[in-house]
Amino acid sequence: MDFAIDKPAGHACPNLGATFGCGIHTDLRQRGFAGCTVYDCFGAGQKVAQVTFAGRDWRQDPGSAPLMFDVFATMRHLHELLWYLSEARDLPAAAPVHADLDAALTTIRGLTDLPAADLAAVDVDAHRTRVVPLLRRAGELARAEHQRGRQPFQGRHLVGKDLRRTDLRGADLRGAVAVGADLRGSDLSGADVTGADLRGADLRGADLRRALFLIQSQLDAARGDATTRLPAALTRPGHWTEPPPRPRAARQAGPRLGRR
Repeated sequence: MDFAIDKPAGHACPNLGATFGCGIHTDLRQRGFAGCTVYDCFGAGQKVAQVTFAGRDWRQDPGSAPLMFDVFATMRHLHELLWYLSEARDLPAAAPVHADLDAALTTIRGLTDLPAADLAAVDVDAHRTRVVPLLRRAGELARAEHQRGRQPFQGRHLVGKDLRRTDLRGADLRGAVAVGADLRGSDLSGADVTGADLRGADLRGADLRRALFLIQSQLDAARGDATTRLPAALTRPGHWTEPPPRPRAARQAGPRLGRR
């Protein structure tokens, strides 16, 4: 369970402080709120509070709360699309679709600047339907150099699977459910991990430097250590463990244990 409590949508968390900070931020995992530690609004909260509503406080102006919450839900999806589109636009191999990506970026950015009432009425699904094929094509172009030996994993259930000996370079892992999967030492160069569920996945020693569309929350939900290689733009989660100390030479004479 990712949350220690349940609450109705649109109601403030009891741990929300007077200045809108989390009162238990440093102890979220220990208190059973792991789900909070992996949530990413992609900057939508700041945009809604500071731009769309120009700093209005829904606690001091309770009447604005319903619309503000609806707008945030829309803005969060739009900002997520902007992030993926920007990542795709930065892929040199995706040059054949750069013009289409630029057009989509312009459209989505325009939507985020709409007045609150208009924003709340935006059909996000319709825009996502137009954007997803572009992202898929960009990913296919970027994965092309890693075609050899790869297997299709799109949407596959890989819960608890040992994938250490599987060639994942250039793999299509979009939407794969890899909860608790063993990816130790795996090379995910060119692998498209859009929407892949990596909760509890073991990424110790894995090379994620060139993984496509990897977001911070996926790392935050997984397990790793100092040997996990990450893209420069992402941060090593604080809860990741350091690698175990190497055994002393004198203790290596005993029987070797198999891998866990």
